[in-house]
Amino acid sequence: MAAATSGGGSDSGRSDNGRGKGDVSGRTPPGGSPLAESAAGDDAAALQLPPWTKALGWCGVAGLIYLLVCAVSIISRGFAGLGSDAAHTMFAFAAHPWVGLSVGILGTVLIQSSTTTTAVAVTAVGSGALPIQGAIPIILGANVGTTVTTSLVALTFIGNRTEFRRALGASTVHDFYNWLALLIFFPIELIWHPLQHFSGTLTDALYGTDWLPNPAHFNFVRALTRPVEHGVIHATSHISSTLGPLFTIVIGALLILVAVRYLGKLLKLLMVGRARDILIKAVGRNPYLAMASGMGVTVVTQSSTITTSVLVPFAGTGILTPAQVYPVVVGSNLGTTFTVVFAAFAGVGQDAKIGLQAAFVHLIYNFFAIVVIYVIPFLRPVPLFCAESLARVASEHRWVLAVYLGTVFIVLPALVIVLVGVL
Repeated sequence: MAAATSGGGSDSGRSDNGRGKGDVSGRTPPGGSPLAESAAGDDAAALQLPPWTKALGWCGVAGLIYLLVCAVSIISRGFAGLGSDAAHTMFAFAAHPWVGLSVGILGTVLIQSSTTTTAVAVTAVGSGALPIQGAIPIILGANVGTTVTTSLVALTFIGNRTEFRRALGASTVHDFYNWLALLIFFPIELIWHPLQHFSGTLTDALYGTDWLPNPAHFNFVRALTRPVEHGVIHATSHISSTLGPLFTIVIGALLILVAVRYLGKLLKLLMVGRARDILIKAVGRNPYLAMASGMGVTVVTQSSTITTSVLVPFAGTGILTPAQVYPVVVGSNLGTTFTVVFAAFAGVGQDAKIGLQAAFVHLIYNFFAIVVIYVIPFLRPVPLFCAESLARVASEHRWVLAVYLGTVFIVLPALVIVLVGVL
């Protein structure tokens, strides 16, 4: 299975040699993906860097990743300030499954956090405001809506066609994996309700136990980013209730732009030679280890968006291929489900058990998606093929990406909500 994954990356690498500058040494770097600039030149430059310079460079990488994590949190807070009340209002009339699905997609695009959307849906179920049948489409839609951020991060590479194609291919593999999962499981759920039945069985077996801790008590990543996040929120709190969140979003977007731009530059200098080999061995050679890594990092950061966004610069600079990023994305999809599940165990009241069941829906759905799409070889190449095809077309015609993002994540969900839920 690992060989099949690596093969996809090699094909991508050969395509880069045809379009980009290529490798002047005539060989393919480890991992099957040449850098946008001369790999031999980069290797030589890196080997000449003194140890203290490399150490400072890695400190800079850590600082920029920290800044990227902070920026994602800041944007999430800004969108929450604008859209949380609207999300609660939309959930109130999301009884129709297609409306619920659209609410999940559009609400997550606005809030920029599938965990937040899912948590709101679970809370609505736990309070009795939303039936479990109405929450399931919202949860499935949230899984899709969360993929927008990584596509926006890929836009920072738009100045270089080859790098943009690599970054977009790696970022949109998350899109197409979730779209394929939705295409498979949503119709099945509408007809036979397997997610509702499996989650109900699991809830009956586990409800009332206290062996799962609340992850909020152990979220040290959140504690580390909170000073920067609160600083930005405080700086914009003196503006109006509408302009304040807008300025917060703009600041977060600028921080992402700065972090990704300079992270890419540092990685080109540092992630070569032995350091690059170590990364490729850890992520590229064993897809299931990469999947476990993606899940673990997402459990720690409590955000699949953070996990996938951090990988985009690695893909854009050619250090990782979309095929190597793919299993990490799959793992992060599963990792993001645990936060709401753990927190749901702390629920109280007569509907708390149903709220826990809604949380289990998210976990079971993503587990089944991994088994059906990734473990079974037949469907595994589909998201990667679609992502690389879109990236190839969008690198030649930039407007294609704008049409894709605007249509499937905003226009279509909004039309369904208006035409089906309102009219």
